[in-house]
Amino acid sequence: MAADPRVPKVSLRDVHVAFGPKKVLQGFDLDVMPGESVVVIGGSGTGKSVMLKCLLGLVTPDRGSVKIDGQEVVGISDQEREPILRKFGMLFQYAALFDSLTVWENVAFGLTQAKGMTRADAKPIALKKLAQVGLGADVAELSPAELSGGMKKRVGLARAIATEPEIILFDEPTTGLDPIMGDVINDLIVACVKDLGATAISITHDMASARKIADRVAMLYQGKAIWQGPAAAIDKSGNPYVDQFIHGRAEGPIQVEVHA
Repeated sequence: MAADPRVPKVSLRDVHVAFGPKKVLQGFDLDVMPGESVVVIGGSGTGKSVMLKCLLGLVTPDRGSVKIDGQEVVGISDQEREPILRKFGMLFQYAALFDSLTVWENVAFGLTQAKGMTRADAKPIALKKLAQVGLGADVAELSPAELSGGMKKRVGLARAIATEPEIILFDEPTTGLDPIMGDVINDLIVACVKDLGATAISITHDMASARKIADRVAMLYQGKAIWQGPAAAIDKSGNPYVDQFIHGRAEGPIQVEVHA
């Protein structure tokens, strides 16, 4: 049965997470509609990665609600979570490829492990996904150690889309890349998400990336989404915190501690 387009694909409501005395999320709210690409921006240590971990069940909120397709996932069993996790694909910050597997085996990992597909059936799909991110069959038999940073990101993206997920998470997708390769990865993300008709949630502090891949942007500061709006409206947000962040200014309401 098709998902109701009026129901958020992902919904976080009043999410609180603390690690001991350190409060990370303090009433975080975010809705992402089916087929929408939302980018969450914010400085290092503001809780962007923790938010993604809440979606995947790796961190359980101290308070609040996390729903996927309208289903509450906070506090559900591992057995109940399994079909939920199958809806997700993820591109990790540093690609997180398995060193012991070849490129195509990395791409096929979700197909063989989560979907129980045979290697013989999974390999053609892996090669097709590699082609989608601009990598030829000659790369398929290489090991991750033989790849450049940009190629690793492409392989990570191919793996993220291999199972044709409904929701794709992108964790700092351009970190460690030069500006040109970062733009190539951004273009590939836009194309792959559109091709799948997937819902995308990205976290980044790279504003060039955010502007290119987002339909909508949310800024996370002191545990809350302090501004949300269309990517095209971010330069006229009227929010001094957003303005300081997107222009990378040291002066402003966001104070960064510098230890000598």
